[in-house]
Amino acid sequence: MINQDSIVALATPSGAGAIAIIRISGSEAITIGNSVFKSIKNKDLTKQKTHTLHLGHIVDDSKTLDEVLVSVFKGPNSYTGEDTIEISCHGSTYIQQQIIQLLLRKGCRMADAGEFTLRAFLNGKLDLSQAEAVADLISSDNEASHQIAMQQMRGGFSNEIAKLREELLNFASLIELELDFAEEDVEFADRTQFHELLNRIEFVLKRLIDSFAVGNVIKNGIPVAIVGEPNVGKSTLLNALLNEERAIVSDIAGTTRDTIEDELVIGGIGFRFIDTAGIRETKDVVESIGIKKTFEKIEQAQVVIFLFDSSEFKVSGLKLKVELEKIKNQFPLKPLVVIGNKSDKLSEIEIVNLKSDIPEILMLSAKENIGVDELKNQLLSFVNTGALRNNETIVTNTRHYDSLLKALDEIQKVKFGLETNLSSDLIALDIREALYQFGLITGQVSNDELLGNIFANFCIGK
Repeated sequence: MINQDSIVALATPSGAGAIAIIRISGSEAITIGNSVFKSIKNKDLTKQKTHTLHLGHIVDDSKTLDEVLVSVFKGPNSYTGEDTIEISCHGSTYIQQQIIQLLLRKGCRMADAGEFTLRAFLNGKLDLSQAEAVADLISSDNEASHQIAMQQMRGGFSNEIAKLREELLNFASLIELELDFAEEDVEFADRTQFHELLNRIEFVLKRLIDSFAVGNVIKNGIPVAIVGEPNVGKSTLLNALLNEERAIVSDIAGTTRDTIEDELVIGGIGFRFIDTAGIRETKDVVESIGIKKTFEKIEQAQVVIFLFDSSEFKVSGLKLKVELEKIKNQFPLKPLVVIGNKSDKLSEIEIVNLKSDIPEILMLSAKENIGVDELKNQLLSFVNTGALRNNETIVTNTRHYDSLLKALDEIQKVKFGLETNLSSDLIALDIREALYQFGLITGQVSNDELLGNIFANFCIGK
């Protein structure tokens, strides 16, 4: 499957900038690069050492296109494992296009999405989970998602899976050996040790599977729905959290008729705040649709903020408590933050009475920006980042999660087979399937369709 033809792509973002980097990789990469490069010291790139920089010009026959720096990386000591050239040119889009078109005429072809990293995988420079972490690292937009991607790219997850696979493979070979001596009725695999290994594998798999709940929300941002009656300050709170006028604020009840979403990084964790339409009985068709969407967003959210006007609590307190209980009963497993907004309108005694009436309440004034930091701290407390601090492996990839679930199912079948004295040939089938699922994660088992799906999500040039 390894293709040795030379590929070219822009490795930096498209558009004008100070510098652009054009990458070539393949068996003829250095030769092609040398054919268009004129060194200021008359160097021949094909004779230069790996990991060296050279100043000169890119020339198209007698026409000089740009003054550039060319980096030479010789395989296997390169990102792709092949001979690689990187041309650092000025960031004019015209210059980029002219150089790439010249290289295409000289024998390169345009790289497919993720093809450089695909070649790195095929040449053994990265395993599959590490290659996928490259894409996660590029798309990381907060400290937590960056830390997870770095840990995976360094091979933390791969090493854990490889260890389990190797130990299971050793026992599998002994079980397979028993099948060759079935008539002699001998056992090469110590059943007690095998059972202990299966328990250990099961424990690790369950830990990795459980980590997906944290890893998935960290990678994609934790959705937080801001709900409550109309005109209690939901949009004002969103603006206060984001520190910008993101949502329209007015004294007219029902201003927000659709959901408004924006992202904020708090303590290195990404949160997606969703300002929803106010919940109330209404005959307005458009507003009714917005209220229906509100409950859909609550369903999707990981955390719910229930906001009410604390200055109106004496008048509408009973109604608010009923609404609050309704949300608690409808979504019992979701963390709920109860906020009394407009606290600046209350006296100290009124605040004390309100807190005694609703113990979990957080007093806040979105308009005056009072209590917003306390809300941010409370949101952070819902996120279990202990695994991050301890540098534990956290699963963020849905494909990995699916394979781990299937591997766990097979391991539990093997355990059941051992406990019920199932024949070795049937146990061996379940072990093979577990090994297959482990291999899918790291790429020891792969196919063209799987690789195509994974690398299609990469940017061109990586």
